[in-house]
Amino acid sequence: MYHSSKRAERISSGVSRPLKPEITITYIAVSAIFFNSGLSLKTEELTSALMHVKLHLFVQIFTLVFFPTAIWLFLQLLSITPINEWLLKGLQTVGCMPPPVSSAVILTKAVGGNEAAAIFNSAFGSFLGIVITPLLLLLFLGSSSSVPFTSIFSQLFMTVVVPLIIGQIVRRYIKDWLERKKPPFGAISSCVLLMIIYTTFCDTFANPNIDLDKFSLIIIVVIIFSIQMSFMFLTFLFSTRNNSSFTPADTVAIIFCSTHKSLTLGIPMLKIVFAGYEHLSLISVPLLIYHPAQILLGSLLVPTIKSWMVSRQKALKLTRQPKAPVKV
Repeated sequence: MYHSSKRAERISSGVSRPLKPEITITYIAVSAIFFNSGLSLKTEELTSALMHVKLHLFVQIFTLVFFPTAIWLFLQLLSITPINEWLLKGLQTVGCMPPPVSSAVILTKAVGGNEAAAIFNSAFGSFLGIVITPLLLLLFLGSSSSVPFTSIFSQLFMTVVVPLIIGQIVRRYIKDWLERKKPPFGAISSCVLLMIIYTTFCDTFANPNIDLDKFSLIIIVVIIFSIQMSFMFLTFLFSTRNNSSFTPADTVAIIFCSTHKSLTLGIPMLKIVFAGYEHLSLISVPLLIYHPAQILLGSLLVPTIKSWMVSRQKALKLTRQPKAPVKV
């Protein structure tokens, strides 16, 4: 009995953490995903994606302006319900988060969408989020904490930009081998992402300070899935309009990049902005739920979205083919 209680104490205090998520996830896992992307992505595709300004504007405005504003309006209605107020504040923090540096890229790749655009928006959105997310959190929730922009920026640079560049450089030397052997880049990225989800759940449920009532937790889970489905459908409608000029592959990148939120950036940022808050653990719960939920939902929708994209591409190809002249 004594040994089991001591073991539980070590786990809850964070001493017994063999996976060391603060290192393996924050640095190694995210770096591995972007090195993998740099290795698998054709340089010309990445270069052309940089010029797709309209797509980048759409994703960044949706995720950093429309998303948090829509959540704030929605929470005005939910404030009269008996749902735990700190969980509702946590939902607002989800809306303020930048796009993730991993999941949107992996799911876009799994569907066969515009992976280069997904990589650019994930990286660019994360860098924007370093400045914009703390400002949004202060605007919607209020806090008087200074944010170490330099340290977060340097961490992002080392885990996103540097591995991507190294991957592109290595690709130049082994390009022929890669095209001949075709390594399972998608499966590798998915395995790394699975490790991120596992450690996230471990951190969530090993925290002894989280005091949740079941009603609020269940409602928050339902709300999170509803928000994701609604926003994915909304981005699909916006990006497939006749005058949108987005290709089906672009739409796939838009759906995932616009609606996904970063956990690897979000949790450290919440700890900085709301340092000393006794309800910080409760505020963090919606983001801890949102992250695996977006991956689960995205993974379930991959076959459906892929089927739509392929059929849409075929239809567009047929409409662009010149009609054969009718012989008299």
